[in-house]
Amino acid sequence: MNKKQKKTLARIILSAVIMIVLNFLPLTDVLRFTAYLVPYLIVGYDVLIKAWKGIIKGHGMDECFLMAVATIGAIVLAVISSGDYTEAVAVMLFYQVGELFQAYAVNRSRKSISDLMDIRPDYANIEIDGRIERVDPYEVEVGSTIVILPGEKVPLDGIVAEGDSTLNTSALTGESVPREVFAGDDIISGSINLNKVLKVTTTKEFDESTASKIIELVEDSGSRKSNYEAFISKFARIYTPSVVYGAIALALLPPLFQTFVMGINGQWTSFLYRALTFLVISCPCALVVSIPLSFFAGIGSASRNGILVKGSNFMEILSNTRYIAFDKTGTLTKGVFEVDAIHHSPIGEKELLRYAALVESSSSHPIAESLRRSYGGNIDRSEVSEIEELSGKGIIGSVDGKRIAVGNTKLMDFIGVKYLPCHHVGTIIHVAADRDYLGHIVISDQPKENSAKAINLLHKIGIRKTVMLTGDAENIAAKIASEMKVDSYVSELLPVDKVKEVEKLLAEKSSPSEVLAFVGDGINDAPVLARSDIGIAMGAMGTDAAIEAADVVLMDDDPLKIPLAIRISKKCLRIVRENIVFSLAVKGACLLLGAIGIANMWLAVFADVGVMVIAVLNSVRALRIRQYQEG
Repeated sequence: MNKKQKKTLARIILSAVIMIVLNFLPLTDVLRFTAYLVPYLIVGYDVLIKAWKGIIKGHGMDECFLMAVATIGAIVLAVISSGDYTEAVAVMLFYQVGELFQAYAVNRSRKSISDLMDIRPDYANIEIDGRIERVDPYEVEVGSTIVILPGEKVPLDGIVAEGDSTLNTSALTGESVPREVFAGDDIISGSINLNKVLKVTTTKEFDESTASKIIELVEDSGSRKSNYEAFISKFARIYTPSVVYGAIALALLPPLFQTFVMGINGQWTSFLYRALTFLVISCPCALVVSIPLSFFAGIGSASRNGILVKGSNFMEILSNTRYIAFDKTGTLTKGVFEVDAIHHSPIGEKELLRYAALVESSSSHPIAESLRRSYGGNIDRSEVSEIEELSGKGIIGSVDGKRIAVGNTKLMDFIGVKYLPCHHVGTIIHVAADRDYLGHIVISDQPKENSAKAINLLHKIGIRKTVMLTGDAENIAAKIASEMKVDSYVSELLPVDKVKEVEKLLAEKSSPSEVLAFVGDGINDAPVLARSDIGIAMGAMGTDAAIEAADVVLMDDDPLKIPLAIRISKKCLRIVRENIVFSLAVKGACLLLGAIGIANMWLAVFADVGVMVIAVLNSVRALRIRQYQEG
């Protein structure tokens, strides 16, 4: 609770105490009126000032205006008839309680966003003549070497030049497990260095770094309004003046009818009381506050889990997702090749891998890296010589006095070696020494651990169809699709072909309100991300293309974040609808009761403040959602 909220709470308590004491004092007439003005002004002076300023500026038809008119009218009625000023003070008192509660709820929702904003670093360390000096991150140029001490935020994106450490990336990804980094690893701004000194060569300027991009994205999310928010804004502009005119009509027309048509004394005081009650009931606080708050809380909940939604309009669209198309590499699979199996090797698996790793030791191809990684031993490049690369076939090099050929079937045919076919799915690397066949190695892209679980969860939360779109060969695509249990797949696609497939899926939708989402890595999928109803980029830490192209950005590569994002959006929209129906139903009923004279000011307070508090409490539920749910 901030200073302003504490001050408001103190005013509420002081006003309530004074009102309670005054109820026990034998005061009459002018003294009683003056005494009750004290708690009324203590608790409501700011509402009266806001109402007056609104009238002067020409836009006074708001909740402050309604409260001011209603409570001042109640005081006038008390002077004329009952002498009971308690209702007027109580209405203002409970209204302020509701406003205080609303402010607390908004601040609580805002905290989830402001926690994310804490990723912005205040300084960067530059080493000059053996001394570390702090400089503004904006001043650091690309290619500079910065020093990150334990406990400090990483100020700019870069590559670790020296040292190893553990990073806390929870503010970016929502994951509590620290990430280890070593020399040569990419490092992104916004992480926190936990235990060792790192020297990092910067690869981006501060404005282009991940932390700045994320903060910019979250700050801009408030400008993209949902259809519900747009509706409520238009509704309030029409609704508030309408109920003011309705209250005036309720105060004047019935007593005028009684006086001039029925020929009896008009009940002016009674209908004025009804009109004032009508005004208090009609205050649209519950809708005006709870709808934006629900979206704000939903976006905050998502960001806390490493899911960045670019606006409440995308939260609304995401909740209607019924079809999802996936890229394969880097989305459902790790995008990292691994050795799956070794077959038909007379010299043993370790020796076969040694030959393959040595011949491929100078290559930067992912397959070559997977061979070296699988071998695991020290690779002495002096052991291999006379390396010859044959484009589209493979590589030949001399090892231990033998000509070792490592490549595909085209290479085996080229050198005249009879090879054994492999029926396993993956990239098959054949190895031969001189003209002797030494066996083959099966290499494949590995599925992510949670991909199949994520697809299963998506079907459980209402996704009708899942499709995998990939450029891989048919047999590889079929194997991954079967393991993932996606509904269908299309293989051997170029990027432009993926757009065409998404357009086919869009044409299959049974209703325009149903949404097709595309999930990709955001690097080479920008066209299809843009063409789908909503684009979701995953594993996007440090990827500018993903942050720019997608509508929803998942900051790590865990597929389970996809159903989590949809569940958060669904819960957020469900809360919005609940608040709209509840608020309009209660207010409609209470307005009718107030118009016919059954409802009094106390019921009016419930219809205004009570409904707002309940709606706000309901909105705050959007902040809480269990990480994953399988039931």
